[in-house]
Amino acid sequence: MPDIAVAEIPVDEEERPLPSPEPLARNALVDGPILRTLLWLAWPNVIALSAGTCVVIAETSYIGRLGTESLAAMALVFPFVILTMTMSGGAMGGGVASAVARALGAGDVERASRLAAHALLISICFGLTFMIGMRIFGASLLQLLGGRGNVLANAIGYAQIFFGGAVLPWLMNSMAGILRGTGNMKLPSLMILNSAVCQIILGGTLGLGLGPIPQFGMRGVATGSLIAYSISISVMAWYLFSGRARVVPRIRGLRIRWAMFFDILKVGAVSCFSPLQSVLTISIFTHMLAGFGTQVLAGYGIGARLEFMLTSVSFAVGIASVPMIGMAIGAGRIARARRIAWIAGSLSFVSVGLIGSLVSTFPDLWVNIFTHDPGVRAASRQYLSTAAPMYAFIGLASSMYFSSQGAAKVLGPVFAQTARLAFIGLGGWWLSMHNATAANFFALAASSMGVLGTLSASSVVLTRWGPKPGPVMETRAALSAISD
Repeated sequence: MPDIAVAEIPVDEEERPLPSPEPLARNALVDGPILRTLLWLAWPNVIALSAGTCVVIAETSYIGRLGTESLAAMALVFPFVILTMTMSGGAMGGGVASAVARALGAGDVERASRLAAHALLISICFGLTFMIGMRIFGASLLQLLGGRGNVLANAIGYAQIFFGGAVLPWLMNSMAGILRGTGNMKLPSLMILNSAVCQIILGGTLGLGLGPIPQFGMRGVATGSLIAYSISISVMAWYLFSGRARVVPRIRGLRIRWAMFFDILKVGAVSCFSPLQSVLTISIFTHMLAGFGTQVLAGYGIGARLEFMLTSVSFAVGIASVPMIGMAIGAGRIARARRIAWIAGSLSFVSVGLIGSLVSTFPDLWVNIFTHDPGVRAASRQYLSTAAPMYAFIGLASSMYFSSQGAAKVLGPVFAQTARLAFIGLGGWWLSMHNATAANFFALAASSMGVLGTLSASSVVLTRWGPKPGPVMETRAALSAISD
């Protein structure tokens, strides 16, 4: 038998056969069953964001005890708070998670660590931008939305405190994005749970006053939020820099590399336009409703809080899909990445739709928590009965947005949000010209949710996620030349 036909057996120096190499450890995010892995990653987020729901309920409840004017003030400032949290968490945080996951999927841990350090620098810069911007333009923006008198004063008081510490939510969500990019959903979720408990206790205590602590009103509620964020930052910073995470941000001796910024910002910065447009949509809609009076505005604010809560449910599933899709893309497994996207989208659509339909049928389950004012209750019931069944499309759009982040192809869902903004703007203008009622505006909001969900899903279908086809003809010619 010729020598080349004999398989060589690895041996040591004494000619003893070496043990066969151990198989590579499987990565559940890349190789595991999709639905089970997705649910395993999502459940910590669901629990934590359920606690976030308690914050929404508790905060609105004790702000309601401060009076209808305080509720209306929160409706004014709420879009800017949501903009901060969604841009820092869902948008830039998703971009950070996507970049880290794609680096780990390609097996480059060193690059993932450098990306983590650059992500922290980005978060500080954006936080300072929000702080300075709201300090200069905040009062004018709130007045532009229709704030007057005590409503405007309460809104300004909340904004001054919250946005004075805007760097804190940006840092917190950037650290959470780093951890999620590694597949660690439990610690960020635990920190959300911790923040929720602290916000409820501190916000209620400082807002309403307790024992010797005076009542600070809206300023106290905002202060409670910032203290809670500071605690979460301290814990996650210790975990990351102690080496317990899969990546350690390379701060010491860091060399700024624009390629690292670009890898994060090509997803994160583009993604920021989605919540920006979403908040602009809500702000325009809020301005339109302000003309119907404080009670309608406060009633819509209660309904908008439910929309935010249900977006958090789809966030739990969507953000879990980011590292799965990012690592699949990094490993070149495009078909698996798409299957993950559609399974996550279906979960979000069904879960959010079921809750929205329940509240639409029984709106008092939600409304009774916040107010007993007859006018506010009537407006909230009317809005929820009209818009809540369409929340399923908000869930679908949110999931498609996160899936596109994982694939670093987020432009389509951003354009879908642009279409919704135009739909609300043009539709609202037309309704205003025809003396429409508040019910007509609520129907416009519901229709815009369907537009957003449908276009977001369509963008994922139409966008190429894999690499562009290579020069097939040249490759075949080269192979022919070799065979000759």
